[in-house]
Amino acid sequence: MTLHQPSPLSAAAETAPHPAPRVAIAHDWLVRYAGSERCVDELLVAFPGAEVLTTMAEPSRLPDSLRGARTSALQRLPGATSHHEWLLPLMPLAWRAMDPPAGVDAVISSSHACAKAVPVEEGTPHLCYCHTPMRYAWDFAAERERFPRGTRAAARALMAWFRRWDRATAARVTRFLANSRAVAGRIERFYGRPAKVVPPPVRTDFFTPGGERGERFLYVGRLTGYKRPDLVIEAFRDLPYRLTVVGQGAMAPALRARATPNVEFVDRVDDEGLRALYRSARAMVYPVDEDFGIVMAEAQACGTPVISIDAGGARDIVEPGVTGWLLRGRTAHDLRVAVRHASREDLDPAEIRARAERFSSRAYREALRAEVAEMVEDPCPV
Repeated sequence: MTLHQPSPLSAAAETAPHPAPRVAIAHDWLVRYAGSERCVDELLVAFPGAEVLTTMAEPSRLPDSLRGARTSALQRLPGATSHHEWLLPLMPLAWRAMDPPAGVDAVISSSHACAKAVPVEEGTPHLCYCHTPMRYAWDFAAERERFPRGTRAAARALMAWFRRWDRATAARVTRFLANSRAVAGRIERFYGRPAKVVPPPVRTDFFTPGGERGERFLYVGRLTGYKRPDLVIEAFRDLPYRLTVVGQGAMAPALRARATPNVEFVDRVDDEGLRALYRSARAMVYPVDEDFGIVMAEAQACGTPVISIDAGGARDIVEPGVTGWLLRGRTAHDLRVAVRHASREDLDPAEIRARAERFSSRAYREALRAEVAEMVEDPCPV
């Protein structure tokens, strides 16, 4: 997939009533370029010249804008960027050992693990854009498969310590933002803190309607258990409609073996190819309980409705009967019924596109600028 860099022209066109505060940005790790890293990239457009801090970075996988990040001592460990998740136990120490950013009005952490533990000078407000509280610690049952069988008892004990540490570091944050109402609920439940919802940036300037819409359905996502591609494959077994599956993962061989002839698999696709698939799909099928689910918003930016489940980020993205449909149940039969319904009901692509504009990169940048300016003016914890 092509690395996207925010357009300097679009950034220059934006005007703020006051000069942007000087900020530093902390992110857990920069070893690939995906959704959370795009959030950091857009923050650099909103706050030009901001210093970026992270535990480790792999410059070859990053756009130029992120290659100058200041890294921790973990960067010097052999193979660190290839096995970053195994270094999680060392990350609290790595953040603690880093020098706090100096000469800034505020610090922004982009955190799904430990970045909100970034050291901050006394009196400097700290805004945490939380993608989710650390899943390893707070939902170990769902994450246990990441750990080899012989290590799970020790990992469970370690995660109990991490929960205490995670809650303690949350107390040092001035304000929280969440990327969805589902994540805001977790922040309140685990940290006892309120969080305003600001959706992550979607490239609505790139993902746009165009071309002719067909009758084929589309699934986009990693072929792993929690993404439920098996449910989608099973649902289409007894349907007369065609399905394109875009993604790679450990489940790929088994899914290909089970799939019926109406299912086509595409391992890799570049951004232009993905946009073409979104534009031509009858609907996007994505029965996944996600923190947000950016592929759903990308599809809607192309005017394509989404079928998802009534949970997680889909509740913020899919407006039933307007931009898609939400499933109450989570079985292949429930999904099959929804696909049949979507094949008969025509939703307005222009309206779907218009609703997707609330997820634009510009909306994200403006919201973060406003939050930081307000926090600098009134740095009392919320």
